[in-house]
Amino acid sequence: MIEMTHPKNTQTDALAQIKRGAHELLIEDELKQKLSLGRPLRVKAGFDPTAPDLHLGHTVLLNKMRQLQDLGHHALFLIGDFTGMIGDPSGKNATRPPLSREQVLTNAQSYRDQVFKVLDPEKTEIVFNSTWMDKFSAVDLIKLAATHTVAQMLERDDFSKRYKGNQPIAIHEFIYPLVQGYDSVALKADIELGGTDQKFNLLMGRELQKHNGQPAQCVLTMPLLEGLDGVNKMSKSLGNYVGITDTPQEMFGKLMSISDELMWRYLELLSFRSLGEISGWHEEVIAGRNPRDIKVQLAQEIVARFHSQKAAEAALVEFEARFRQGVLPDDMPEVRVTAPGGRIVVTQLLKQAGLVEGTSEAMRMIQQGAVKLDGERVSDKNTMVEAGKVLVAQVGKRKFARVTVG
Repeated sequence: MIEMTHPKNTQTDALAQIKRGAHELLIEDELKQKLSLGRPLRVKAGFDPTAPDLHLGHTVLLNKMRQLQDLGHHALFLIGDFTGMIGDPSGKNATRPPLSREQVLTNAQSYRDQVFKVLDPEKTEIVFNSTWMDKFSAVDLIKLAATHTVAQMLERDDFSKRYKGNQPIAIHEFIYPLVQGYDSVALKADIELGGTDQKFNLLMGRELQKHNGQPAQCVLTMPLLEGLDGVNKMSKSLGNYVGITDTPQEMFGKLMSISDELMWRYLELLSFRSLGEISGWHEEVIAGRNPRDIKVQLAQEIVARFHSQKAAEAALVEFEARFRQGVLPDDMPEVRVTAPGGRIVVTQLLKQAGLVEGTSEAMRMIQQGAVKLDGERVSDKNTMVEAGKVLVAQVGKRKFARVTVG
């Protein structure tokens, strides 16, 4: 595991490290007071085990938690095995189907196996919210529900939109933010981390802590990481993700496919490099350094974190071999092609990308073995590419394009 850069042990430096890459901190003065207590803060981040595998989008929160661990704080990695059976509708315009207990437990075990690729196991406490929620009686749940009104629940953006759009909202969905908020009470959290789409739920924790006579937790929201397409949130369903269980070669290749602009976003949210070093790289690129060099540094760092340094070096060698020792044009165009049905046939992709005059030329070039996608030769003219993919397309020896399939 790669060690993170340790800031000087002052409150100012600690606060700067905590705020790095964050979207919003509520409330900064309160966090300063908590930091001055001279004890490790209890840092909570909750994950519903809705899918068995984590991707780099999930690790934005894990990285922040690791930063807090390195500052001496105690991580509470909450697996929402109880809330996972409710289903959080955040960002959805319809009720999310709940998972069975068996699905939740299977996914939860997978989470446990993966999180320590980022977190320090010596400073991490894994907790399940079924520990206290399974003990709740019907009366307890009714009392919890009585702490908030329907009007307050409709302040949540996705609930409000569904209500105004005459889309159904099930009663159990109102229970979700209440339970997530109560988790903070049960854990006596000092600070809770979450994505920007979780702000309502995180603030619920503050209110319920006050209601139960506890000091209110601070809330730190993190941006939702864009996927490889640079547009949509990283998601397995969209195919624009980098899974932390991807092979070293897959992981390296996917990261090398991102745009130069998106690279800086990934460095800020995913890299453990210091802000000073990243700023230095930015100045070097402005002065003429090839951003591809920086992208290689990012890809190697991520592969080393989830596999090993040896695997990262091997992935670089393999990647450069696939692209003739890395000889790609510096001015390679970046284009977007449309896939109305969720995928596009390779001949149409090449035509839309401007690499061929028409589909007949595309088929001829494929037949001649002159077409490659991410360095792999295409032999079937009916090859399909899924929406959300970002790849390097090559026709012949001189025509290249970095293609985003939308």
